[in-house]
Amino acid sequence: MNAPSSSYTPPHCKSPLVTVIGAGNVGRTLTQRIAEKNLADVVLIDIVEGLPQGIALDLMAAQGIELHDSKIIGTNNYEDTVGSDIVVITAGLARKPGMSRDDLIYTNAKIVADVAQKAIKYSPNAQFIVITNPLDAMTYLTWKATGLPAFQVMGMAGVLDSSRLQTFIAMELGVCTADVSTMVLGGHGDLMLPLIRYCTVRGVPIAELMDEKTIERLVERTRHGGAEVVKLLQTGGAYYAPASSGCLMVEAILRDRSRLLPAAAYLQGQYGLDDIFLGVPCRLGCRGVESILEVKLTDEEQKALHASADSVRQNIKIAMEVLG
Repeated sequence: MNAPSSSYTPPHCKSPLVTVIGAGNVGRTLTQRIAEKNLADVVLIDIVEGLPQGIALDLMAAQGIELHDSKIIGTNNYEDTVGSDIVVITAGLARKPGMSRDDLIYTNAKIVADVAQKAIKYSPNAQFIVITNPLDAMTYLTWKATGLPAFQVMGMAGVLDSSRLQTFIAMELGVCTADVSTMVLGGHGDLMLPLIRYCTVRGVPIAELMDEKTIERLVERTRHGGAEVVKLLQTGGAYYAPASSGCLMVEAILRDRSRLLPAAAYLQGQYGLDDIFLGVPCRLGCRGVESILEVKLTDEEQKALHASADSVRQNIKIAMEVLG
């Protein structure tokens, strides 16, 4: 029997491939999360020569200790990303103290449009996950820049915002974080909409466990959770939790887990909104955003969600200027 050609790799033997664009704190931490969970091989790409290569080499040197066998490649060349199953965009400027996410819009729009167009050239069938701020507008821009079907493009923020609220509730009540379930809708900004009626601790509504004043304080802390981290760090923004949030979405897609997760998805009439990417509960699987769940909102919640959407639309209008 002849041995198979060394250049031939059967489809079932190929590891999934994830490209992470941007080797900053979020990108490098996300690369570490994906590799150490053995979810996929990872290509980390950045414009700074030597930076992604050094990070990749360092992470690979930990491979034997962490007991993973994912390959990590650092590069400045998009040709090395060919055939990616998922592309995650983290590239862009991070916030500094006193800045809002929206302050980053024009500069980051140029960066995101450029990297999205370069990545789609080599991975025309990839799912795209956007982490760069202002997130909802950057997700819309990525969709337009790539020309992909909307279900293959999504933004990360809902997982992160829900996790922050989950953490703050657990800290307030002194309970296990895993026992807390939360849901946050809307844009990734100060007008996000935590749905308190759907927040529970082991099925018990939090309204039965804390007073209204406490709940409102935790809601406001969630809305400004990113700014709180920026103010404390002084030299950059959050990255551990954003990276973990992105990794959860990558895992849901690669393992086809049909996870119900809040993500920035394209709306076509859902929640009375159209032609916008906004944070809503989605079922994520191997085909990307497989469905959108419409939860019942009160009139006040509906009004708040539309106010958040109006803010996102303003950012989209500015972001789209870079595409002419």
